[in-house]
Amino acid sequence: MGIVQDRVAVVTGGGRGIGRAICLLLAEEGAKVVVNDPGVAVDGTGFDQRPADEVVEEIRRRGGVAVASYDSVATMEGGERIIKTALDNFGRIDILVCCAGILRDRMIFNMTEEEWDEVIRVHLKGHFTVMKPASVLMRQQRYGRIITFSSSSGLIGNTGQANYGAAKAAIAGLTRVAALDLGRYGVTVNCIAPSANTRMTATIPDRARQIREQMGLARPRFEMSREPEDVAPMVVYLASEEAGWINGQIFYVGGGIVARAQEERPVRHMWKPERWTVHEIAGLIRSQLFDPTFVSPGLPRPEAQPAPQQAQPSQTQA
Repeated sequence: MGIVQDRVAVVTGGGRGIGRAICLLLAEEGAKVVVNDPGVAVDGTGFDQRPADEVVEEIRRRGGVAVASYDSVATMEGGERIIKTALDNFGRIDILVCCAGILRDRMIFNMTEEEWDEVIRVHLKGHFTVMKPASVLMRQQRYGRIITFSSSSGLIGNTGQANYGAAKAAIAGLTRVAALDLGRYGVTVNCIAPSANTRMTATIPDRARQIREQMGLARPRFEMSREPEDVAPMVVYLASEEAGWINGQIFYVGGGIVARAQEERPVRHMWKPERWTVHEIAGLIRSQLFDPTFVSPGLPRPEAQPAPQQAQPSQTQA
């Protein structure tokens, strides 16, 4: 018996990369899977049924149960049809995994309104369009597992991804609020910030990576050079009945690393019984709220100071 035996799962963006790996593992662990993917390019253009169809065929060859869905998450009508696919084929929905996404990277001063809107629409609205109808059904049946997808670009920050990072940060907030809304009904909502080599990460030029390293914005070492299949096991665990005690949490997952993220809480504070003045804040903020070694990301790095030369011992002649 698999850990999600006979559960019904919907995976958006299931035709490639991390979504594909999740679909295959869910099916291997006994779930009936709706593989949703309209087969668009990385920037969201185009349409191709083959990615979803190929995953469905692979699941069936392995003895699993799956159907394809080609609707876009970017509209409410599309999201509702995706969830309806699960109902029409399997009679219910137990698991929703939101992997669908696109990239339109640009520095904030060059980004167009269309580039902003399209990424927000697919990522952030694309979570809501399927979470809303799924949550209605899960609340009625008093059971459900929703796994959202954020990113270190939103939780930590990344150059050239204002649209993507904004959407992913908002998804983290959506996760925490939805978890509070749904937890009392036996429905959990948790979030993955994945690290894996996919079509999307392959679009980042080497020059951009070098600039990020020079600015001190490179990813932590454990997030590099990972495969999509490394992310799937944590997702499938969170989708299981066994994980019912976990709700509203965010996990970094990549390679051999599974890490629970720290919530945004006050870490240092300064206090006085009356209102602060600007000059008081200016005089105390560096020492009270920041570590002495703190350097803000994105600002020029301080120049390394040459080590002081040690005085050489004097030489005496015999």
